[in-house]
Amino acid sequence: MGREFERTQRVSHFLHEELARLLQSTVRDPRVQEVNLTGVEVSRDLSHAKVFFTLMSDASREERAEVTAVLSKVSGFLRSELAKASTMRTVPRISFRFDESVGRGRDMETLLREVRWADEQLHRGDSEDASDTAD
Repeated sequence: MGREFERTQRVSHFLHEELARLLQSTVRDPRVQEVNLTGVEVSRDLSHAKVFFTLMSDASREERAEVTAVLSKVSGFLRSELAKASTMRTVPRISFRFDESVGRGRDMETLLREVRWADEQLHRGDSEDASDTAD
């Protein structure tokens, strides 16, 4: 079991690096230039790979769907390029998914900043009230 996990990790790492390189160097569509790969999950039998990505700029749902469609369209080409660059017997089928976790993380960070600010305001108010009663 340990060796199988190690192998899927190696394949995942290889796919991540090679796909990032290929997207930057060989895919000419300008919509793909803002793609940032965040992770690759490979199935246990190495037949499928889910490639997670985000976009450098904030994008609407329509723009994300458009970029996902472009990536899906070039996935066959990318798979053939991966086959040339690797010694694997078979290269996994690639599917692209937009990674929602990065956006959720940004939203969470904003909420935490707001809570810290509100907490500071509350404590400032408490210390001002204490100094008013001391006078």
